[in-house]
Amino acid sequence: MNTDCTKTIYEFQSLNTRKVVGTFDGGKITSDAGGILLREVENHCGIIRQFSQCFKDYRNPNLIEHTVDELVAQRVYGLVLGYEDLNDHDTLRMDPLLATLVGKVDPTGSNRVREEDRGKPLAGKSTLNRLELTSPDHNKVDRYKKIVLDWDAVNELFVNLFVQAHSQAPERVVLDLDATDDPLHGQQEGRFFHGYYKEYCYLPLYIFCGEFLLCARLREASMDAAQGSVEEVARIVEGLRAVWPDVEIAVRGDSGFCREDLMVWCETNDVHFILGVAKNPRLVKRIEKPMKKAAKRYAASGKASREFADFRYKTLKTWSRKRRVIGKAEYLPKGSNPRFVVTSYSRTDYEARQLYEEEYCARGEMENRIKEQQLYLFADRTSTHQMHSNQVRLWFSSVAYALMQAFRRLGLVGTEMAKAQCHTIRLKLLKLGAQVRISVRRVVLSMASGWPYQELFDRIYWNLKHGMPLRI
Repeated sequence: MNTDCTKTIYEFQSLNTRKVVGTFDGGKITSDAGGILLREVENHCGIIRQFSQCFKDYRNPNLIEHTVDELVAQRVYGLVLGYEDLNDHDTLRMDPLLATLVGKVDPTGSNRVREEDRGKPLAGKSTLNRLELTSPDHNKVDRYKKIVLDWDAVNELFVNLFVQAHSQAPERVVLDLDATDDPLHGQQEGRFFHGYYKEYCYLPLYIFCGEFLLCARLREASMDAAQGSVEEVARIVEGLRAVWPDVEIAVRGDSGFCREDLMVWCETNDVHFILGVAKNPRLVKRIEKPMKKAAKRYAASGKASREFADFRYKTLKTWSRKRRVIGKAEYLPKGSNPRFVVTSYSRTDYEARQLYEEEYCARGEMENRIKEQQLYLFADRTSTHQMHSNQVRLWFSSVAYALMQAFRRLGLVGTEMAKAQCHTIRLKLLKLGAQVRISVRRVVLSMASGWPYQELFDRIYWNLKHGMPLRI
C-alpha cells in the first residue's frame, strides 16, 4: 500500500540500458504558465475587474473565502485557458498558477478554513455556479443565490471597454450586426426548431466594431433575425456619442437586418447604414443590362466578371421611401450571381463598386470573430435550463474574448502572432509547462527550458512592460 513515506514508482519500457520510471513527486506543476501574460494584460486594462463590478454580493462577509472578484477571474481565466465546463474547476482548484492569476493571497491553499479544502486555494464548481444561476430579477435575492448580476451594467461594460481602448475619438465607427445559431441539445428554456439551420437552437445577436465586441444578446430562435437590433444599436450609439458626440457612425449587416424600422431609426438619428437586400424579380430586372455585359466578358475571358448598377428603389409594401441601392451583376462559372445593397451614403460619399467591395464586403471579417468566440471560447456552451443563466454564460465567454483581444492588441502587436486566433495563441503561448515554487516572498515559475517560443515570449513581455501605447 502506498503511504506518505513510500511513493509509487511506475516502471515503463526501458530506453536501451536505461530504466524509465515515473513518480508523482514533481511538486507544484502547471500546464498553463503562459497565462501569466494574461495577468499583465488584465493589470493594464482591468477587463475582468470591471466585469466583476457588475455583480452585487449579498453573502455574509464573515463566511466568504472566495470574493466575487476572485470567482469571476477564475471563471474567465479558465475559459481563456481552454477549460469550458464548471466541472473542470474541481480539478483546477489545486493549480497554483491559476490561483496566482486570480490573485489569491494564499496560492497554496494551506490556510483554508476547512481541513478538506486545504491545498485547494480555488473555488469548486458548486461555488462558481452561483455566478450563473442568479435571479433574473435584479432586485430579488434568492436565499441560496446571493450573488446578483446587474444586466444594465454588463451592457454598458462592452461599450466602455471599447471607449477605454481609444486615446481619442476615431474618425468613424462601423457597427457590424450578425445573428448566428447556437445549437441546443437539451430541454433549455426558449428552445425552438429553426428551419434554416435545421436544428433546435438559440439565435444570439452580435455587434462588433472591428475586433471589439459591443453586444452579445442571447435570443430565442423563433424571432426574426433583426428583432431587438434597433434597441441594441440605439443603446450603443447613445453610449458612444456621450463620449464622442461628433463621431461618424455606420451600421452594416446582411439582408437579415434590412428592415424598415432599423433604416428609419438610422435616418432619424444621423447614423449611416449599409445593408444587404434579398434579391427579388424586380431587383434582378434592374440589373439585366449589366448582367449581360458581365456574362459577355466572362464568355470571352473565362474569368469571373462583375458590373455594378446604382439606382433608387422602393419595395412595394415595406419601405416608406425610395433609397439608394447598389446592384452587383456578377457572372461566375456556375452562372449569374446577383447581389444587392441598400445604403444611406450618397454617390459623392462612395461610388457603387467602392461601396460594395470595400465597405460592404468588409463585414465578412465579423464571422471570424463570432467563430472564434463560439468554437474556442465556448460561447455556445449554453446548457443550463434557464435562458437567463445561458445569457450569463455567453457574457462570461464575451469577457474572455475581450481579454484575448486586448492581449493581441497590447502583447502580440508587431509579432508573427498578431493576427492569430485564440486557439492558436492558447496552444503555442499559454499551454506552457512550468514548475511553480511558492515562498513567503516570491512565486517563481520555472518554465520549460526547451520551449520553442522563448524569443516570442520575450517580445510579448517587452510589449506589455515597455512597448506600445495602451490605447489606439
